[in-house]
Amino acid sequence: MNPLAHGLTPKMRPLSPRRSAVIAAVDIGTSKIACLIGRLTPKPPQEVLTRRSHSVEVIGIGHVRAAGMKAGAVVDLAAAENAVRHAVHCAERMAKVQIESVVVPLTAGRIGSELYAATVQLHRPVSDGDIERVLAAGNHHSVREGRVILHSLPISFSIDDTKGVREPRGMVGQKLSVEMHCATADLAPARNLMLTVEQCHLAVEAMVSAAYVSGLAVLADDEADLGAAVVDIGAGTTTIAVFSGGRFVHADGFALGGQHITMDVARGLTTSLADAERIKALHGSAISDSFDDRDTVAVPQVDEADHGGPNLVSRAALARIIKPRIEEMLEMVRDRLAASPFAGLPRGRVVLTGGGSQLTGLGELAARIFKRQVRLGRPLGISGLPEPAKGPAFATAAGLLVYPQAAYLEQFEPRRTRHLMTGTDGYFAKVGRWLRDGF
Repeated sequence: MNPLAHGLTPKMRPLSPRRSAVIAAVDIGTSKIACLIGRLTPKPPQEVLTRRSHSVEVIGIGHVRAAGMKAGAVVDLAAAENAVRHAVHCAERMAKVQIESVVVPLTAGRIGSELYAATVQLHRPVSDGDIERVLAAGNHHSVREGRVILHSLPISFSIDDTKGVREPRGMVGQKLSVEMHCATADLAPARNLMLTVEQCHLAVEAMVSAAYVSGLAVLADDEADLGAAVVDIGAGTTTIAVFSGGRFVHADGFALGGQHITMDVARGLTTSLADAERIKALHGSAISDSFDDRDTVAVPQVDEADHGGPNLVSRAALARIIKPRIEEMLEMVRDRLAASPFAGLPRGRVVLTGGGSQLTGLGELAARIFKRQVRLGRPLGISGLPEPAKGPAFATAAGLLVYPQAAYLEQFEPRRTRHLMTGTDGYFAKVGRWLRDGF
């Protein structure tokens, strides 16, 4: 067990290394809703993905077009509920199980993070109680009115002037300090997302950052250790998670995504959103200088009956419509990474995930803007995924099945304290009790 897991209150129970489990996850996005049901089976230590204690096999999957969602937030509760029900039903039927609780990701709500430090005095060798006191002191500063904690993670301990202590238990000194990373989001989008799931008679066991769990799914151990930024480009939002020293150390996000590119294409070509999405996916590119004007695409017109059929548009012209929006998004990511711990990780690479990352030429353009190595992230070490779900569009959904193996790292306030500070009338009392009853 990771030493940072000791002494947390309440303590999230890790998966037993000797027991299997069935986990359900629902990724409620702007363009699609995906439900994955996975069987986690204990596995012996391996040379790759060493932080995973279990293998993950997908035994059920259901995904439908999203409804009632905008920029990652619920805007029509009934429509979103019906879509979630449909996706869950398809996954349950395939897995031949009935699920009662799920883990869900959040992309809306101005996700952000801050670092907090706390110190307690020592009068004896460091004990579990001392670690619990310093973690509780650090976590107390993270709760703000109108915000909810997604993650509260100890990064490192210090004893007096000795920094970077990984296991302080039993050591002696006068002061024990901790540096903590807290990722938070606006309360209202999180509460409505939870309400949508609960209307489907499902319990929300944990609500997590989408980019964080995407990182758990797509990053190799060395990448997380040396430093990496996972950029999850969804339909309505782009979220960021920075990893350093194997830890999740920064979160950010903004409400721009692939759907905004589709709208630009629809306006520029005077076609419907459905046709614009198809044209973008099949023929779009983030680099305009890779085509000549003789390479054309047929574009259906909204008023095609009056104009005698589709127009022909060159792929170069299509790329010139797409490129400005992509550049805007990537420059926003670059600026936010420059203000994060990632700026101090010269060997860190950027890993792109999410459905919006699959645009042709995006990786090349991103490498130019970030001036770093860039690669496309696909789920690693997940068996049973159908071929269409092995790409970056399902990185978040796959990461939700990996998350239980990392959940024991989390530090949460006791339920009574969280109820008083967030004012959620008990909605988030269960967030952070990941699989408590199952293990």
